[in-house]
Amino acid sequence: MEPAEPAEPAAIVREFWTRMQARDWDGLAALLAEDLVVEWPVSAERIEGRADFVSVNAEYPEGWSIEVIRVVADGETVVSEVEVPHETMGVHRAVSLWTVREGRITGGREYWSALGSDPSPQWRAPFVRPL
Repeated sequence: MEPAEPAEPAAIVREFWTRMQARDWDGLAALLAEDLVVEWPVSAERIEGRADFVSVNAEYPEGWSIEVIRVVADGETVVSEVEVPHETMGVHRAVSLWTVREGRITGGREYWSALGSDPSPQWRAPFVRPL
């Protein structure tokens, strides 16, 4: 019997967010390469290894949920945008660039920001409208 083909990269990332929302930490770990590296440039942090990535997410203060806004794939590169409202910390958005190889997420760079945390400068007022 032939081994099953790995799932498409976009499906892996969608499942990543499903397992994250479910707090299925073992299931999440199964989607990640052991030597996963994820960078968070906004907070200038780098997470090295599957175990630390799962732990940092499992330890995040409760009260959050995840809504997947979009997932776009081009080969092994997958971009996801999610909204993460939190009961006490407000609403955050993340745009994540994932690398998926052989059915596992091997790396990522995530840009997390609280909505409205970067105030619009006054000079742009004539050209923009609030979201």
